[in-house]
Amino acid sequence: MTWNHLVQQVREYGRYDSGREAERVLEAVLATFGGQLVGEERCDLAAALPDRAREILVAQIPHIEPLDAPALVAAIATTLNTTTASARWDTSSVLAVLADHVGTPLTDRLIAQLPAGYALLFGRASLATAA
Repeated sequence: MTWNHLVQQVREYGRYDSGREAERVLEAVLATFGGQLVGEERCDLAAALPDRAREILVAQIPHIEPLDAPALVAAIATTLNTTTASARWDTSSVLAVLADHVGTPLTDRLIAQLPAGYALLFGRASLATAA
């Protein structure tokens, strides 16, 4: 996957009016989300991303304790200068596209590493996959 393809997927999923808007959202979410991950999951996600996305993700120093999901959304709202509701949509649009791209096993590992509430941001009701 290329950066432009990732931006286009976020644009379609999030129903953004332009590629520039989707790119701005993607950059903000990757930058904020990058600080929430550590270890093998962080490395595996970075390896699955196009170069530019990888650089944005890994440029963030991991937090000692990851933000809970509402705090992540609030941080993205501040970065994008938008409402919490819009930031929740933006965050979910990016994380759902990433989940589709990296697949279920890695997405499950990412969600398991993070505080409760992140599954919804990835477009899942919970960590458990449907039978």
